Amino acid sequence: MAFVSARGLNKSYVVGTQGIHVLRDLELEVAAGEMVAIVGASGVGKSTLLHLLGGLDRSDAGTVWVAESELTGLPDARLVEFRNRHVGFVFQFHHLLPEFDAAENVEMPMRIARLPRGDTSRRAAELLRRVGLGERLAHRPAMLSGGEQQRVAVARALVMKPALLLADEPTGDLDEGTAESLHVLLREMHAEHGLTSIIATHNPRLAASCDRVLRLERGQLHPA
Repeated sequence: MAFVSARGLNKSYVVGTQGIHVLRDLELEVAAGEMVAIVGASGVGKSTLLHLLGGLDRSDAGTVWVAESELTGLPDARLVEFRNRHVGFVFQFHHLLPEFDAAENVEMPMRIARLPRGDTSRRAAELLRRVGLGERLAHRPAMLSGGEQQRVAVARALVMKPALLLADEPTGDLDEGTAESLHVLLREMHAEHGLTSIIATHNPRLAASCDRVLRLERGQLHPA
């Protein structure tokens, strides 16, 4: 049985007076523990697809299942709770909060979930050490390199122990060497945490390191 399942997904946007049909009856199944890359041209809808799979947006038609939860049927409040507890997101631009240090940024999802403060501090420090930033806990984002900021974002994505990791161009803003080290980290985290991972990427090396590669074209997915 698929851990992530999308059936008949459709999504359109209106730009000015023109309607743009991004996804057309899209089908996807991802097994538990699988690491899948989604490739395709810029603007083809990779980010849109990840947003639908993670409950950041709603489709016009179709269903999304993650484990035993149908996201398309959840009320807004329950969808927010589901995202926070079960889905980790990593984006091209890390979206760290500049006024908080690395540890505080990683703690943020746990604070939102109102977990005990002592537990949040320990968990954040543990993950930051694991991603190689044990000496950077008190550093704010402006004091970190681009690669270090993205490692903080990976730690933040994993801090609630999600089952599903969604990464949208996670190495797109990094130089080749830094991107390669992040590839290795993502693969290690995927294995260590027993994740199911879906990664949208233009990077052929990152795509090739995944278990399966799918191409998004004309609103549908095809084997790459």
